[in-house]
Amino acid sequence: MPFELSRLRHLVLDHDGTLYRGNRLFDATLPFLGRLRAWGIGYSFLTNNTSRSKQEYVQKLRGLGIDAGESQIYTPADSTIVYLRARLPTVKKLAVLGTPSLCRQIEEAGFVVDWEAPQAVVVGFETTLDYDRLCRTAYWIAARLPYIATHSDLVCPTDEPTILVDCGSICACLTAATGRPPDVVLGKPDPGILHEISARLGIAPHEMAMVGDRVYTDVAMAQKAGVMAVLVLSGEATAADAAALLPPADLVVADIGELGDKLEAGRLL
Repeated sequence: MPFELSRLRHLVLDHDGTLYRGNRLFDATLPFLGRLRAWGIGYSFLTNNTSRSKQEYVQKLRGLGIDAGESQIYTPADSTIVYLRARLPTVKKLAVLGTPSLCRQIEEAGFVVDWEAPQAVVVGFETTLDYDRLCRTAYWIAARLPYIATHSDLVCPTDEPTILVDCGSICACLTAATGRPPDVVLGKPDPGILHEISARLGIAPHEMAMVGDRVYTDVAMAQKAGVMAVLVLSGEATAADAAALLPPADLVVADIGELGDKLEAGRLL
């Protein structure tokens, strides 16, 4: 079924590169969200970054002027918890190489962070990384415990003069040390979160769009989930990237301001 802008009932919005860059909100963001509310189109916020809790993301978004609640925020931590419950139902104790925020969310879901006798290993975007825990994680991975990566990003976007080494790079280090890649990699481009949002909201895939600035995460995720893939050129992807993409994104726009204009035009047809 071809996607139609006039049929969209919900947008899943990437964060950095789509709504803002670093700590700078794009000029089009607040007017765009206001138009969605006026049209009765719902929206959620989805990031691959597992270094912060939902509450911290709410605080960040509100600090930028975006009114958001925890129920609108999705991260690969959600998919990790769903995966553990569905695929590893007897596992309760986890070695979690992640920030205190990630560990807290996992514990609030009923699991125990245990480095002495874990039943599985979870690796996330660990911005508080220390060498001892990295080595301990490698030990448990080499011991053949189930091994889950929250997402595949090699670096995290930033507007600062640095490179933020992300979960995928940490896992590459662990693979080099142990000879073992993760058993499963969640987050974008895995379609699980979009399936969860669709089921939770009772919205059919053709009524939903994923909006983001990365072809290999945002667009790939949308295509795997069967939802509309909207690529914005306000972040990482360039027009050349969009032109070379096969299969192509369903819609390519300069930014979410242009997406808002196209949504309005679609509603007037």
